[in-house]
Amino acid sequence: MSTGRARPTVLAILLAGGAGGRMGPLTEGKAKPALPFAGSYHLVDIPLSNLMHSGIADVWVVEQFQPHALNEHVANGRPWDLDRTRGGLQLLPPYQGDAGEGFAEGNADALYRQAGLIREFGPDLVLTLSTDHLYRLDYRDLIDTHLAADADLTMVTTEVDGDVSRFSVVTAEDGRVTDFAYKPESPSSSLVGTEVFLYDTGVLLDTLGMLLERDGKLEDYGDALIPHLVEHGTVAEHRLTGYWRDVGTVESYWQAHQELVHGTGFDVADPTWPMHTAQPQQRPALVAAGAVVSDSLLSPGAEIRGTVIDSVIGPGVVVAADATVRESVLMDGARVGEGATVTRALVDLDVRVGAGAVVGADDAGGSSSAADDDAGITVLGARHRVPDGERIPPGARLPEPD
Repeated sequence: MSTGRARPTVLAILLAGGAGGRMGPLTEGKAKPALPFAGSYHLVDIPLSNLMHSGIADVWVVEQFQPHALNEHVANGRPWDLDRTRGGLQLLPPYQGDAGEGFAEGNADALYRQAGLIREFGPDLVLTLSTDHLYRLDYRDLIDTHLAADADLTMVTTEVDGDVSRFSVVTAEDGRVTDFAYKPESPSSSLVGTEVFLYDTGVLLDTLGMLLERDGKLEDYGDALIPHLVEHGTVAEHRLTGYWRDVGTVESYWQAHQELVHGTGFDVADPTWPMHTAQPQQRPALVAAGAVVSDSLLSPGAEIRGTVIDSVIGPGVVVAADATVRESVLMDGARVGEGATVTRALVDLDVRVGAGAVVGADDAGGSSSAADDDAGITVLGARHRVPDGERIPPGARLPEPD
């Protein structure tokens, strides 16, 4: 990192307001950033930990849908060293800002609703972050790239295998972004934006104001803000070469956990850059005599008396005798009754699976690669009840929406 010049002041803004509609019942009662990950962590822990390790201590979380669980988890920011007298963590509720009340219509709109507060705070740079991606990044390196390029905006990019049509697809030459396509039907490359953006504050606010006056509305950053800056300003690229995964869909969230248990995914315990979180103190996990556990993560308070294979078990989860959990994620307080089977499922907090019930596929064959889309992954929302002996087919989403 460069040290020969004064470091700019940086305000980090986590855009944590999305409804998370692609996650089905998992986000019915909570914001997507509050979703558990790897048992004891939550998705919002990823950017907060990156910020802590990067030495960025002015952090705002812009909330919108179902903020209660997120507020409870983040609280005063102490696990990420953000409980400070000056600066630190601020939670911004939906109705705050000087652009009128009501929910924002997209992340660019959500940013502009905080324009007055941003101007009052007066940072040199604004770092905007999403909360549904897994990656490690020292944001100080991003700042150095931005300063060296004298950029209006610097975006973090990465190469992605497979279908990239649900991402922002980027073309870059010699470190400068020359084209930006927002969720294109026919992507021109495999280089995508990671939803990590570092803006010159004045350029950001002036451009948002101009676009609002011109178009009468502000939606997502990819609709007008980024394309305008690519065409009329200087947009630099900062390439991320390590692990990165979007976990904003049922399949990608499930797949990220499968990678985790097989040692090929995001390592929350990397000693050089550990993820920090807030969690209640519970006793260590119990694996009873006769239980079988293979390629799985067990969180504190878990009690395993049956079989758990290729799965992530959250805090306080109970798997009864003769029950089998395979290729699944069981979240806080879920219980699987005697003789029940749970396969390729996402099971939210405090769900009860009755004795002898079958959730998802009931065969022991196949592997994680078999679920190449989210159609075969069963999702049980928070506090759902599966009666004894009930059969829940693969791909079911319960409870069903009203």
